[in-house]
Amino acid sequence: MTSTDAALVNRLLDVVEMEILPKTENGVAKGNKLFGAAILRKSDLSLVLAETNNELENPLWHGEVHTLKRFYEMPKAIRPDTRDCIFLSTHEPCSLCLSAITWTGFDNFYYLFSHEDSRDSFAIPHDLKILKEVFTLDPGGYNAQNAFWKSFAIARLAAGLPEAEAGPALARIERLATAYRALSDAYQAGKAENDIPLN
Repeated sequence: MTSTDAALVNRLLDVVEMEILPKTENGVAKGNKLFGAAILRKSDLSLVLAETNNELENPLWHGEVHTLKRFYEMPKAIRPDTRDCIFLSTHEPCSLCLSAITWTGFDNFYYLFSHEDSRDSFAIPHDLKILKEVFTLDPGGYNAQNAFWKSFAIARLAAGLPEAEAGPALARIERLATAYRALSDAYQAGKAENDIPLN
């Protein structure tokens, strides 16, 4: 991998840390789950928008879907074409969000934490359970590169960087994981009070 790859990984981590995470902290404080997303321009990696889960308003407003909702609320004159954008998700998208990303025409998405992380580190097993029960797919069983898009695990990209760049990137990922585990604990402690169907 190259310095360009390192710049992309670091920019994606910047967006998670500085744009998505603060919104998610506010969302979790209200009782929402800890998933968020952002859209960036491919040309210069500038942020188009960042959002977080809003399932208390509507159980379909997962982090990715709520981001897409807000994206399509932008005036068409200033909204970039999805083919010119990067889709960034804090967590590997569930089947609902995979479909939404596909239907809106993105040719890519990047994610920080895997489905297994959602289940094992953040105590939210629904993504894998739905994949298995509805689609009979094991973890990772969906086609990560297909005719519609290519998906990229940021942790895998970081691990593939030259050693001098991989270490700091992986350390940042671990710091973010610590922050998200704390959010998960807060969500789990209060979820009995909300009416999200799959909480």
